[in-house]
Amino acid sequence: MSSATPPGAAPTSRRRFRVDTRALRADLRLMTLDATAALAVTAVIFALLYFRVHTGVSPTVVVMPFMDDARLYWLYWACQAFGWSALLWAWITVMLGLLRSTAPGRWSVVSHARVERLHRTTSLTTLGLMFAHAFAFFLELVRENADGLGWGPLVVSAFVDVFVPGGYASGTGQVAILLGLIAFYLAIPLGAAFYVRAWTGSRLWRALHRFVIVVYVLSVWHTLLYGTNVWFDGWFRTVVWALQLPVALLFLVRLLSPLRPSERLTRDRLLGPDRWRASAGLVGRLLVAAATVVLLLVTVTGRDGGRVPGEETGEMLVTQGMVWAGLAVLLTVIGAVAVTVGRRTTAPDPVEPPR
Repeated sequence: MSSATPPGAAPTSRRRFRVDTRALRADLRLMTLDATAALAVTAVIFALLYFRVHTGVSPTVVVMPFMDDARLYWLYWACQAFGWSALLWAWITVMLGLLRSTAPGRWSVVSHARVERLHRTTSLTTLGLMFAHAFAFFLELVRENADGLGWGPLVVSAFVDVFVPGGYASGTGQVAILLGLIAFYLAIPLGAAFYVRAWTGSRLWRALHRFVIVVYVLSVWHTLLYGTNVWFDGWFRTVVWALQLPVALLFLVRLLSPLRPSERLTRDRLLGPDRWRASAGLVGRLLVAAATVVLLLVTVTGRDGGRVPGEETGEMLVTQGMVWAGLAVLLTVIGAVAVTVGRRTTAPDPVEPPR
């Protein structure tokens, strides 16, 4: 029998699942150099943290005096070092991604194709650093409790604390580690969507990838809550906030001057049949502008609600329940976007800009 589509039947547009292994292999090759640089930076950060503990000036030791033995708790400092380098690489890859999706100006000195390649390789490195950050913490928990449990229960307990969302059940970590894990587990599919774009379609992978900015926000939030080196107000914490200013400003530029003409706000779009979608985009731009002003004020004043030495910490303003509810809303929005974009997959995807 013939397998041709019967007369009058609607043609199907199914895409076979396929991974772009060629692009993935090329990015992994370039990642070697990038990952080497990241490990070198991690080693420098580790040495700095180790020195601060050894000399007694680490905020971590102020809050947890039992950790004043830098040699004994070296895995914890390795965890911290990987976390800081992961945040730095996340900052770099977000900046590159925003540059890639912004209309080029006269100031552009690097081609969009080059920026995109760097964006993809730094994204892969960031995922590796995030995993190393969590795995070092897992090993530290195993080491700390090695005398209290058998190896089986010990490994399971540490795995639940570190890798299962909501598994860590004490102190600030109840919320902070949950935020970090949500960021990590969202970063994997949202970042890897590029390599299966032949299956999802270009529209869908671009729509999903835009939610990566949420992953970055969660990562910064996780760091400010649980990065023991920035528990106290001070220059170290202020630097973290200051680094968010260029992200916010570039994000605002990207919204005002997107690469794709179809995403730009014009008077015709605001008054035409697509006015509701255009109005939502305008509201988003105003919110980002307001957030940029807030970041500027926090950076200038250096006051963001961090701990104060010698004072009792207050109750957590955000609970696990709030985080889970926020995640449910986020996943609902992502699902709605995926369904909306998926309905248009029967139409050919627009031609992407040259890479």
